[in-house]
Amino acid sequence: MSHIVLKVHSEDNVVVALADLEEGRQVRCDGVSYTPVEYIPAKHKFAVRDFEIGDEVVMYGVLVGRATQPIRRGGMIHTQNVKHAVRSYALDGEKRVWIPPDVSAFEARTFMGYRRSDGRVGTRNCWLVIPLVFCENRNIEIIKASMLEPLGYASPRDFVIDIQPLMKAYRQGVDKDILWQQNIIKEAAEIRKNRLFENVDGIRFLTHEGGCGGTRADSDTLCRLLASYIAHPNVAGATILSLGCQHAQYELLQSALSALPCNVDKPIYMVEQQESLSERSMIAEAVKHTFTGLTVANRTERTPCPLSDLSIGLECGGSDGFSGISANPTLGIVSDLIVALGGTAILSEFPELNGVEQELIGRCETKASAEKFTHLMDAYAQSAAAVGSGFENNPSPGNIKDGLITDAMKSAGAARKGGTSPIKDILDYTEVAEKKGLHLLCTPGNDVESTTGLAGAGANIILFTTGLGTPTGNPIAPVIKVSTNTDLYHRMRDILDFDTGKIISGQETIASLGVELLEYVIGVASGDIWTAAERLEQNDFIPWKRGVSL
Repeated sequence: MSHIVLKVHSEDNVVVALADLEEGRQVRCDGVSYTPVEYIPAKHKFAVRDFEIGDEVVMYGVLVGRATQPIRRGGMIHTQNVKHAVRSYALDGEKRVWIPPDVSAFEARTFMGYRRSDGRVGTRNCWLVIPLVFCENRNIEIIKASMLEPLGYASPRDFVIDIQPLMKAYRQGVDKDILWQQNIIKEAAEIRKNRLFENVDGIRFLTHEGGCGGTRADSDTLCRLLASYIAHPNVAGATILSLGCQHAQYELLQSALSALPCNVDKPIYMVEQQESLSERSMIAEAVKHTFTGLTVANRTERTPCPLSDLSIGLECGGSDGFSGISANPTLGIVSDLIVALGGTAILSEFPELNGVEQELIGRCETKASAEKFTHLMDAYAQSAAAVGSGFENNPSPGNIKDGLITDAMKSAGAARKGGTSPIKDILDYTEVAEKKGLHLLCTPGNDVESTTGLAGAGANIILFTTGLGTPTGNPIAPVIKVSTNTDLYHRMRDILDFDTGKIISGQETIASLGVELLEYVIGVASGDIWTAAERLEQNDFIPWKRGVSL
């Protein structure tokens, strides 16, 4: 890597600017000289030859777009001169032979996890309080306010905002400029002390907007998702709040729990408002059940577990032009290492696999998996097109501004999170991974909907890459936020955990940072490291609603 420009794949006909390039500045890449004919911002691409209208634009060795205008050699490619394009795919793809990485340095390693009765292992030991319908969200918040601080689970922020100085200044009649000079940031007290249940890592209070009012299929899906969260190895048990008349009946949740491929042997309590004497008595009952459950959960302690018990979710959000060059391939290294060690990896976001389907088909171990993948991709693409928003509309304004100008370009870089290992299984939304190895999970490209689905599929840790910065977290699975560039890492240090920008600067290689990131994963899995999202209580939970509202 020249540390100024990069040609990702030998077949590419575009080059990436790793730093801002002024017009006329000569650069070299793979022994060839190029002269930008205009200013090329870092993370964007320029043409290695002249393009005519309709010519293919190739990056990562795959088709990522077609020229809509003539582009000069050294000219920047952007949304005005390139549009999204992908190749068609077929089931009879070329099969890949995988050579696993050397994992001898990690074979004897363990992490400190919570082993459950069904044999699965958690990286956290949490209690869930869940509503079956949005009508109970207010009661969830009341229980949350009642329990967290007394039990020692108060907000783990390292600062608080104190508006008393603003109030005092206002009462004194000062002007706006004086108000802005007031310091309202105060250091918070030490976090997580005086915790009553030392083996319980947290009480997680979920809220959502579903359970009634949409289609019955939406309520069924919600119950399956909630069941997978209750059954998750990071969860010790759950308190369920029901209104009583909603579509998402408790019987649906029980049925979904029974259908799971694991034995759900943990305490579950349910209270129903329409069967209670009053709202107050229902809330008191829920609090008592939750407290009782915490006493049971506290009996479980961390024990040494092999790395094969790790199940990592692979996610990206707020992506930039460096995502597919630094952070995503670093996750690919971690994924391959985990799979080679006998663990599980789950790659989500089907709209961001558009354009690399043929490669993924070739990595499927069975024809049935390849068929399921193509069926889900086709159905997803058709449903998106039916509402006037095909995959080509996936890149966000932030993506485009920072160099990801087509969905295919974004997808080719996003797919690198999945490494190179064979694909063991394909999961539809709410399905739980049963096999060891790499899985593909059908979720939207939306960050929170996707991380919500990854935890539901059984990921006990989620690795999340970002080039623009996003605070996204998950209630039950620790989310490790991986920065694509060092500038972002320093600017948003409070929400980020790991920096791969050293790959862009040439200080580190993808392989070396992959090993370093796996060490970090082990620390998080053992409870020695709390992620930024956990410290900020960024417990985002958004179920994917596929149907219409009735």
